[in-house]
Amino acid sequence: MSSNENIKIFSGSGNPELTAKICKYLTVPVGCAKIDRFPDGEKIIKCEDDVRGRDCFIVQSGCEPVDANVMELLIFLDCLKRASASRVTAVMPYFGYARQDRKDEGRVPITAKLVANLITTAGADRVLAMDLHAAQLQGFFDIPVDHLFAEPVLSGYFQGKKIEKLTIVSPDVGNIKRAARYVEHLNGELAIIHKKRISGKEVQCDEIIGTVKGRNILMCDDMISTAGTMCSAAKLVKEHGANKIFIGATHALFCDRAVENIADSPIDEVVVTDTVPIRADVRKLKNLKVLTVSEILGEAIKRIHRNESISAMFN
Repeated sequence: MSSNENIKIFSGSGNPELTAKICKYLTVPVGCAKIDRFPDGEKIIKCEDDVRGRDCFIVQSGCEPVDANVMELLIFLDCLKRASASRVTAVMPYFGYARQDRKDEGRVPITAKLVANLITTAGADRVLAMDLHAAQLQGFFDIPVDHLFAEPVLSGYFQGKKIEKLTIVSPDVGNIKRAARYVEHLNGELAIIHKKRISGKEVQCDEIIGTVKGRNILMCDDMISTAGTMCSAAKLVKEHGANKIFIGATHALFCDRAVENIADSPIDEVVVTDTVPIRADVRKLKNLKVLTVSEILGEAIKRIHRNESISAMFN
């Protein structure tokens, strides 16, 4: 893309490194904006580029600190709309609060819907997200949502490794559709693990549907949070005679004792993407590989700007 096209891409504080890679792919400069705070802690954003009549994109991951990054996105949206941008797209490589998407018990909020309402009210004309925790979140918005998948990036990496005797293991029943896509692209077999959640931080994996003995294992999920599910599943397949164990995930959150859990597990390699910044302590993991999703996001931004098909990217 030419830098003089009618497009502006801005970065929030959530993941400026990813924004820079996206802009490099598109050969456009990162938009100029000043993000500061008043003495009382309130955040202020001033757009220093002329955006009147421009097609604007704000790249902001809803990662830690989640509340601050979400609020910053809302302020940024309001800033650009009031500066007369013709269209503003919220690019959310990681959508925070996605797990609170239903009332599974009494007197709890549906925070994913709340955040969707806030983004719409703040002035977003459309949303570009990657690997939402649940696909139905798209229906929480009253504006267009383009939902991207990191699976082509992860599958491409594992294809290059040419893993023999590969079995794709779904770490839980709810992840079967995701695992099936990897089976299709990597020509592996499918196995499923039945898990029981004991608490928010602890899961128990106790049954395998399928064959893992003598097989190399690949388990993929949308995120690594505490890594409890992945590590429990890895120990189970290892006990049942699995050879090497590979883990793939889009969002590398690594909360609580995730780093320690992985270091103490039989996992041979963990492959993640850069939808959220990778902390220094996480990078110290010897078996960690980080892939970039900047090209997929950049291509989607280009297609949105040119009113071209997004789904064609995955055909």
